Amino acid sequence: MSISDSARPLPVEAFTSEETYRLTRLPVDLASTLIPDAYSSPEFFAIERERVLSSGWVAVGTTDQIASPGRVILADVGRSSLIITRNRDAELRGFHNTCRHRGTRLLQGVESVGRSQRIRCPYHSWTYDLDGNCLGTPLFQGSDVPEDQQGVFDMSDVKGFDKADYGLHPVRVDTWGFLVFVTLDADAGPLAEQLGDLPERFAGYRLEEWTTQRRTRFEVGANYKLIGENFMEYYHLPWVHPELIQVSPLEDHYRWQGPGMYTGMCTSPIAENSASGGWKGLPPMPGLDPQDAVSGRFVWLFPYTALVVLPNHAFVLLTKPQRVDFTIEDAVILSHPDSIQGPEAQEELDRLLAFWTLVNDQDIEIVERVQQGISDPAYQGGRMCYRFEEPLQRFQNMVIDRMVGIRRVPGGDEKEMTPMFVDEAEAGVSGDG
Repeated sequence: MSISDSARPLPVEAFTSEETYRLTRLPVDLASTLIPDAYSSPEFFAIERERVLSSGWVAVGTTDQIASPGRVILADVGRSSLIITRNRDAELRGFHNTCRHRGTRLLQGVESVGRSQRIRCPYHSWTYDLDGNCLGTPLFQGSDVPEDQQGVFDMSDVKGFDKADYGLHPVRVDTWGFLVFVTLDADAGPLAEQLGDLPERFAGYRLEEWTTQRRTRFEVGANYKLIGENFMEYYHLPWVHPELIQVSPLEDHYRWQGPGMYTGMCTSPIAENSASGGWKGLPPMPGLDPQDAVSGRFVWLFPYTALVVLPNHAFVLLTKPQRVDFTIEDAVILSHPDSIQGPEAQEELDRLLAFWTLVNDQDIEIVERVQQGISDPAYQGGRMCYRFEEPLQRFQNMVIDRMVGIRRVPGGDEKEMTPMFVDEAEAGVSGDG
C-alpha cells in the first residue's frame, strides 16, 4: 500500500515494505514526501534506529577531541554507547561502553580517562587499557583495595577464565578531515565508499588541519530528519531567515553533489555581512582555489550530520536522535589556524557563533512547528517542490533504501554546480539535474 490510500498510522510491517514508499520513489517532479509516520511513529523510529541509524558510518565528533592518548569521545549510535579514543601509540580505537563483567556503563559524561590512561569499571573495578584489553579483575594500581584484603579478589586460580578473552567489544573507527566516524555495521564498506567524491571536492581546504574554536548545544523537539531536510533546501529562506538571506541570496545557490551518501549545495559568491552579521570577518585560509575562496559548501552527511565549510570557518551540527520527536544538536565552529592569527580573531569567532545561533534558533522554531503539524492525522504527505527539493528526495530515498534492506550509494549530478533558483525556461535547467 502507499500513504495516499491508507489510514494513519500504518501497520509496523509496512515500514519495511517497498510498496509503502511508491510515491516517494517517483521522479522528483512527480514525487510525494516521505510518509508522515517516518517522523512521528515510535514504531518506525525503533526500526529506523536499527536499519538506518546503526548502519553505515556515522560522524560522532571532531579529531581534536581525541588529539592525545586517553582523551575520549562518548557517542550514542543506535542503541549503543561507544568509547572512541587513541591508544598509547596515538592509534584510533573504538569500543562498546560496557564492562565485560556484568555490563556496567564504563564512562559517563567525561572526555578523559585520566593520567592512568586506563578505563576502569565503577562497579567492580575491572579495568581495561586503551586497546580494550582486560588488565585486571579487579586488582591494579589505584584500586584502593586494602593489602590484607587483596587475596579475596585474586582470580588467578579461577577455572575457565582468561582475561585475554574478556577485552572490550571493538567497533570500527576512522576519520576524514576533522571528523571522527564509527560504524556498528559488519557489512559496511570502508568510510571512503560512503563519502564518495567528498574528499576530492574538499581536498583544497586541508580540513585535517582545522581545529575547534567554539561549541554549543541545542535541544530540538523534532525528528532528526526534519532538521536535515530543512538544512538541505533554501526554499524557506525568505520567510524564516530574514538575516541569512541578506548574505546568502537565493539566486546564488547551486546543487553541489556527486556520488556519495550525502546531499550537497553551495552558495557562490558569499555576500558581504549585513548589520545583522554574516560569514565574513575572519580572513580566508590561504591556498584555496578561486572557486573555493568565494563559496560556501553545505553538505548533509548521511544519516544525520550537517557540514558547512566556508573559506574562513566551518560549522558542524552533530545531531543525536534521542526519540522520534526529540533531537540533540552539538554545534561546532572550526577554523584553519591561519584564519585565527589576528588580534580580532576571538571577537570575530564570537560574532560567528552569535550569527549561527540566530540562524539555528530560527530553524529550530520552524522544524518544531513542522513536527507538530506532521503529527496531525489529517496530514497524509505532500508533493515535492522539484526545483528546490531534489536533495530532500535524494536523502529520503537513502532512508527508504535502508528501511527496505537495500544497500547502494547514489550517483551525482552531471554538472559540478547545478543552479537551483533560476527561471527554467530561460536557463534550460530543470530541478532534477
